[in-house]
Amino acid sequence: MLSRFMSGSVRNLEREYNCTVRLLDDTEYTCTIQRDAKGQYLFDLICHHLNLLEKDYFGIRYVDPDKQRHWLEFTKSIAKQMKSQPPFTMCLRVKFYPPDPAALKEEITRYLVFLQLKRDLYHGRLLCKTSDAAMLAAYILQAEIGDYDPGKHPEGYSSKFQFFPKHSEKLERRIADIHKTELIGQKPETSERNFLQKAQMLETYGVDPHPCKDVSGNPAFLAFTPFGFVVLQGNKRVHFLKWNEVTKLKFEGKTFHIYANQKEIILTYFAPTPEACKHLWKCGVENQAFYKLEKSSQVRTVSSSNLFFKGSRFRYSGRVAKEVMEQSAKIKREPPEIHRAGLVPSRSCPSITHGPRLSSVPRTRRRAVHISIMEGLESLRDSAHSTPVRSVSHGESFMPRSRSQVADTSEGMAVISDEAYSPSDSVLPTPVAEHSMELAVSRQINGAPCSIEEEKESEAGTPMYGERGDYGADSRSAQEGAGGDSALSEVEQAVVCLQAPLGGRVAH
Repeated sequence: MLSRFMSGSVRNLEREYNCTVRLLDDTEYTCTIQRDAKGQYLFDLICHHLNLLEKDYFGIRYVDPDKQRHWLEFTKSIAKQMKSQPPFTMCLRVKFYPPDPAALKEEITRYLVFLQLKRDLYHGRLLCKTSDAAMLAAYILQAEIGDYDPGKHPEGYSSKFQFFPKHSEKLERRIADIHKTELIGQKPETSERNFLQKAQMLETYGVDPHPCKDVSGNPAFLAFTPFGFVVLQGNKRVHFLKWNEVTKLKFEGKTFHIYANQKEIILTYFAPTPEACKHLWKCGVENQAFYKLEKSSQVRTVSSSNLFFKGSRFRYSGRVAKEVMEQSAKIKREPPEIHRAGLVPSRSCPSITHGPRLSSVPRTRRRAVHISIMEGLESLRDSAHSTPVRSVSHGESFMPRSRSQVADTSEGMAVISDEAYSPSDSVLPTPVAEHSMELAVSRQINGAPCSIEEEKESEAGTPMYGERGDYGADSRSAQEGAGGDSALSEVEQAVVCLQAPLGGRVAH
């Protein structure tokens, strides 16, 4: 009798598991879920916790044991999608960026998108020119610390905040000047809306980059945005296809193809692994359906191959952008209260972290990370595929104001920044802090070095905002340090570890 009771209790425990989801403000939501629960159930729990109605723009992201990122599919069992053992750790992120984020119906939705874009800015995904960067950072400063107060904000106060992977003192002074003189009196919600309006005009708005190589073996980042498919190389957007121009997305192994109806253009790129290529393809299928279709009833199951019975099959489940905006217009309720993070330090996006900026570490004592994102691309294999790669004109935009006016050339290219596009954390898993910051410091001072993953997530490929001369010098010093000629002090190593906390993995 007792053994029967105990066996039944064990079976009940095996039917439940704990799940932790890191939210956009870096707080964590933990719950117990039945083993057969589907992704939609967990997502609805989170949205109820956040009091979020305009939820179709968001998704739950996780990283498998092979460090491949995935979006949780809401129609499938969570346990069957996760390749690791419970407890599971995931994160809430913006999956479909709103075409006009400032026009979202509710302030809570705008605030969450603001947090995502602030994260994108810090990790180098939302890369822009120095003048735009200064304005965006000033809006963040105004939203989170309010008006400039000489009594509270001493000279050089902006250097204590990290908005970008790395930046110069000149840019810090410019951020402070804007904050002191141009934004006085702006409430947090006003600064956040202004931030959104500025961000949506950038060529890298909505970019969730996938590292690939072109047919010539050159590194590139592919991305799907509210306006279409883009390819970023160096400091330029080299290709842009509007969603109504994209006819097919196909993949086979590591090879990804984009077909366009303009003169039957085919773009071919190569992902690092077959799993990364499949993830790229699924993201493309979902984004195309969300932004291109008029209604969800038009969604069809698609195949990864030209032969429908061959390859992978996938179907987007959810509402499309037009339906989401129509539904948002019907929302009528008292605006929910927003608990802004304020000055609480962020573990993975420390824009309001009080500490030394990376560029302030003496150049002779700073070393580069062992492995960068771009070095990881070296694992890609060149192909003999002879498909031509052609430039595509920008054409009209989904936005009210044409983004083709932003730095376009006659060949369809656009300069996105003064520096090369090289996001730091966007294509790598991010550790979740399961230990205190003090433990991380003691771990480092006691002689346990940061892992390679922690180091490269802190510094790999991070662009320096500011003067090109400053950036170039820092780049050279980083390259010199890659050979191991210099080493960080114990304190500096601890700082690196703190910026990439220990624990399980989620993805930015």
